[in-house]
Amino acid sequence: MKKLSAAALLMLATTAYAQPYDNSMTADAIKKRLAPIGAVYLEGDKVAAPAAPTGPRSGEQVYQASCFACHGTGALGAPKSADDWSPRLAKGNDVLLDHALNGFNAMPPKGTCMDCSEDEISAAINFMTTK
Repeated sequence: MKKLSAAALLMLATTAYAQPYDNSMTADAIKKRLAPIGAVYLEGDKVAAPAAPTGPRSGEQVYQASCFACHGTGALGAPKSADDWSPRLAKGNDVLLDHALNGFNAMPPKGTCMDCSEDEISAAINFMTTK
């Protein structure tokens, strides 16, 4: 009985102190967490270039994908309503397009739609100013 109690006590002590193997700190796990999410393509790389858009997107599609975050909420002073747009429209479409393509105040160039063509940016402006 004494041997049985000692064995049971040893098993209990071992179980209480045993830690599961933490694989989150292995070299492979760390490398996976540190891996970049995307990739950079430089022209001339042997890696395939990113796929080009299949066709021109409508102004609404560009707005929903890239413009809404600011222009749908008015974030950082982005024009949202017809009243917000009226002083900007008074400057003319060429100025609006230039600001959209090159950035203006808090708006980055192309409003974060880096793969948008000039026509798609123009269509997004038309969509926002007439909705």
